[in-house]
Amino acid sequence: MTPAEILAEFPKLRALVVGDVCLDRWCRYDPALAEPSRETGLPRIAVIRTETTPGAAGTIASNLVALGVGTASVLGVVGDDGFGFELEKALARTGIRGDLLVRAAGVPTFTYTKLIRTTDGVEDLPRVDFVSVEPLSRAIEAAVIANFRAHAAEFDVILISDQAETKTGGVVTEALREEIAKLAKAHPEKIVWVDSRLRAEHFRHVIVKPNEAEAGAASERICGRVDYAELRRHTASPLLIVTQGDRGVIVIDESGETRVPAATNKPPVDICGAGDSFSAGASLALKVTGSPAEAAAFGNRVASITIMKHGTGTASSAEILAAE
Repeated sequence: MTPAEILAEFPKLRALVVGDVCLDRWCRYDPALAEPSRETGLPRIAVIRTETTPGAAGTIASNLVALGVGTASVLGVVGDDGFGFELEKALARTGIRGDLLVRAAGVPTFTYTKLIRTTDGVEDLPRVDFVSVEPLSRAIEAAVIANFRAHAAEFDVILISDQAETKTGGVVTEALREEIAKLAKAHPEKIVWVDSRLRAEHFRHVIVKPNEAEAGAASERICGRVDYAELRRHTASPLLIVTQGDRGVIVIDESGETRVPAATNKPPVDICGAGDSFSAGASLALKVTGSPAEAAAFGNRVASITIMKHGTGTASSAEILAAE
């Protein structure tokens, strides 16, 4: 199928992104205003403008919306704090449904704060992240699972964003992984697509999409060597998709490995969010075409556009068609 034919099918699809929904805060500061604090003598970082966008699972959902999907929803946990308020506003502004979010008192909203120099647009200072180091309470976990059980079957494509890098993990707990595996096994017609930074080997019966470093680390943990075929067998995955940056993608299924080249060899402007944009495009394309190779090629095309933008950009249908 051509990119135009694939894109034409996206408005018919409903997609759900489950996992670590976060708030991205893009704070632009003026170095000229870094005068020392009168109280402490420490130089200040003078933020003069802040923009907010959905991050992590929200970045995938933003890409789904940009690609023209019929419905994009997120399921995760948001705190009852100010960042939670900003996140819900950012989701609504982007066209992402947040009615399946679990609002949790006392849980900090997962937030990335990025400090960008106004003089040249460079992010040159350490990021300030707001993360939870405590596991979800049983009540909150149960609420997330209840929403998943009640609504997951309504969607054609389900993407799992397991982004939390703390030891306790995030929204995607062991109990939720079991529910995801049950759904994937019971509904093979659905695309259930997992992107997990630290725990890819713990998922079962789903499409697993790690990058090269994540896939290598996961297979090392299970068998002491880098072995993609063994990682696929271990996870009982119908499909393992390993992204390799400018070298493209390796697709592994029961018949072996297929390499799908990258869509561009131009030096990237910013690779932040490239994996999320690939997942959004490839998962939808897989549902439409049924072809892993075509899906990976389409995902590469989406990512080739977003890496030429600063920040976690998206690729619109018009941009994808113009790139042909």
